[in-house]
Amino acid sequence: MTATALLAALALDLLLGDPRSIPHPVVAVGRWIQWLEGLLTQRLGRTKRAGVLLTFLTLTAATGVAASILWVAGLLHPWLGIATGILMAYTTLALKGLHQESRKVIRALEEEDLAEARKALSLIVGRDTEKLDEEAVLRACIETVAENSSDAVIGPLFYLWLGGPLLAVAYKVVNTLDSMVGYRNERYREVGWASARLDDLANWIPARLTGLAMVAVAPLIGLSGPHGWRILRRDRHAHSSPNAGWPEAAAAGTLGIQLGGASTYQGVLCDKPTLGDPSSPISTAHYGAMIRLMYGTAATVVATLLLLSFGRVL
Repeated sequence: MTATALLAALALDLLLGDPRSIPHPVVAVGRWIQWLEGLLTQRLGRTKRAGVLLTFLTLTAATGVAASILWVAGLLHPWLGIATGILMAYTTLALKGLHQESRKVIRALEEEDLAEARKALSLIVGRDTEKLDEEAVLRACIETVAENSSDAVIGPLFYLWLGGPLLAVAYKVVNTLDSMVGYRNERYREVGWASARLDDLANWIPARLTGLAMVAVAPLIGLSGPHGWRILRRDRHAHSSPNAGWPEAAAAGTLGIQLGGASTYQGVLCDKPTLGDPSSPISTAHYGAMIRLMYGTAATVVATLLLLSFGRVL
């Protein structure tokens, strides 16, 4: 994807975010996954074989549809093909959307409406939120912004740069599969295995790129780069995920807070390790710093990718 097209897609995301009035392609992918999972598990049981087929058929269908749309648009007119590619790239990004949805949680906390904060949080995290106190809600909100800085921002940007809209769409589909079936509980342990492992592979580079960029940009936005680097090196492997520990540890270190700890998922308590040191109580000011860190990280990665593009051209 050209540098101009990449910047145009990012500009659309920053300008429009995720308009509620326009159906998002991820919704259609989610419905397909739900339908196909039911069909495959009915015939093959909740097995790894069913999960492999679910992953393969979802990826094939989604990228096939996307490729067909780009091909037809290009046939009609070259400029229409370019515009369609930019629009498709825009749908894979969620920088502004992540900011908007997480901000709803913080706004509810500022209005002292804990019930509404829990409800808003439940839309952006996988854990149970009904019994969380204010500090736990705030910690979970910052954690999801940190992790999704990789999954929803840097990952799509990296794959757009590497292989254009089609590769970014494939990455987004893998993320969606993992978010829907990639759980380690009794229901999804086998059928979600393929999706979870593929998601681990797809996020290997973006997660590390995100963590390193967070540490690099931290001093420019008033945060601690050296402390972020220390915590990143110490805690990046503490997380059960091979990737999520990188952005979460980097965020915890640069912000000077502690993330992680025990959480409940679908009624089951998960005793997750902590990341970072409890240097100070978590406050809404830390959320504001996390948002600055997210935007600063995105700018750093985009600048790096553009420099690599120019170097490749030269």
